Amino acid sequence: MPEGDSVFRVSALLHEALAGQVLTSADLRVPAHATADLTGRRVLEVVPRGKHLLTRFDGGLTLHTHLRMDGRWELYRPGERWSGGPSHQIRAILGTGDRTAVGYRLPVVELLRTADEPNAVGHLGPDLLGPDWSIAEALRRIGAQPERPLAEALLDQRNLAGIGNVYANELCFMAGLTPWTPVGTVTTLERLLARAHQLLDANKLRHGHVTTGNTQPGRQNWVYGRARRACLRCGTPVRTAPHDRDRPAFWCPNCQRGPAPPG
Repeated sequence: MPEGDSVFRVSALLHEALAGQVLTSADLRVPAHATADLTGRRVLEVVPRGKHLLTRFDGGLTLHTHLRMDGRWELYRPGERWSGGPSHQIRAILGTGDRTAVGYRLPVVELLRTADEPNAVGHLGPDLLGPDWSIAEALRRIGAQPERPLAEALLDQRNLAGIGNVYANELCFMAGLTPWTPVGTVTTLERLLARAHQLLDANKLRHGHVTTGNTQPGRQNWVYGRARRACLRCGTPVRTAPHDRDRPAFWCPNCQRGPAPPG
């Protein structure tokens, strides 16, 4: 599932291409909205909310989409061949005279009134890359379950919106704690959340989720995706185990203290 910085980047590209333009073609290829006609509406803006995308149109309508694991938006110019996948995987088309945005494999495509956006994203915690970002509110939400494992709490979008598995693992490493450390025992949680905001902000307009400061391939992350390879800090082989809905956890048994995975 994309991290919040990736969704921010997609949103920025869509906004640049579509905002202020009138739709000359529109097609929502999902049963609930197959007959909806957005042609003739002006795109007001495309904004991210955590890992969600909100495309707002005049007349008080919003298209809510989510990429999850396989979804993606592609932009094409007139006459350019669409290459994001077979046509049966297309879920949404938003076209103007200059660009066409094509949504492939989107698991969430929901047309709603702009006033009803809270029904779709109101459950989310403060957005690390949004105007509502608040460390105090994120701390309050995470602290409500002190026994919860740190990585699991960071991944819960109800606590704070935007962190995916890459950053959850990397933040645990930078804090020197295993992903299964109970939140209530973490004394540096405020500093960790400030680092999370710093990392996503630094990466929001580039690829790679760089956490080490090194953009060289293979050295962008401390432990994520480095199972059985040498820890970039101490050389100890990085370990991996499932956590939180079977997503993989990565940690260095030398650099990180705290509980091991269950079992």
